[in-house]
Amino acid sequence: MEWDAENVTDLEDKVREEVGKVVDPETGMTFAEMQMITNVKEDASGVVKVEFIPTSPFCPIAFKLANDIKNAAKKVPGVTKALVYCRGHMMEKQINEMTNK
Repeated sequence: MEWDAENVTDLEDKVREEVGKVVDPETGMTFAEMQMITNVKEDASGVVKVEFIPTSPFCPIAFKLANDIKNAAKKVPGVTKALVYCRGHMMEKQINEMTNK
């Protein structure tokens, strides 16, 4: 999914910036550098959904990455709830359920 910079809310922009700073411990690169964050959407006031794609469908630390993204998003002033969705991983359903419970 392409990022549409035209219709981005201020909160979405701040969340994208913050989660983009998260570092992948396997590569030492940020999620922004690796273009792992595919979508940031403010669903309701203060509620953001963040989608990411791990480096491989079998990434052994995808659960950790999802939690790191969630924690980064929750640090942004104005975020009351952060939902994180992993895409393209063999265990994405389990990762999404555990991260957003």
